[in-house]
Amino acid sequence: MYQKGHYGVSLLVFAPIAFVLLAIDQAGLAIVTGGAMLSLAMLPDVDHRIPGIPHRGPTHSLVFAALVGGAFGAAGFALETASVGGSSLPIDTVLGGVSLAVAGFALGAVTVVAHLLGDVLTPAGVNFFWPFSTRTYTLGFWRADNAIANYGLLAVGVFVTAAAVYLGAAL
Repeated sequence: MYQKGHYGVSLLVFAPIAFVLLAIDQAGLAIVTGGAMLSLAMLPDVDHRIPGIPHRGPTHSLVFAALVGGAFGAAGFALETASVGGSSLPIDTVLGGVSLAVAGFALGAVTVVAHLLGDVLTPAGVNFFWPFSTRTYTLGFWRADNAIANYGLLAVGVFVTAAAVYLGAAL
């Protein structure tokens, strides 16, 4: 997929998350989550810029998703344990008792998995289980450069996310 298609898939993955966050009155967190997912939607394609790393290789795997999740989780843990004026930040009240480290891990991993889901729609597919397997998974619906597919995914993602936001905010 190209960038617009990946944005669309990220929005499709984000839509149920947005619905839940808005339903539990966490609009700020929904905005941060959606912004992070969209801004990092193309992260696995960093392999285009790293010599020696094949495209749709290590950065297009669940191992990479776990590594990105781990980095986000570590940042969440650092924020969670930070103190201001000698007292800990009340992060648990922001996330309804969910650890910021766990939420950070989930955000990082889900962001990468959304990208992988977009690429699995193309004939080239992805190797989810690199380095443990060489099998590529694909649905082969359309080529990555298919403009109709890319814009179509973006349109569907925007529509579904708008519906989720509307319904989540209405609760």
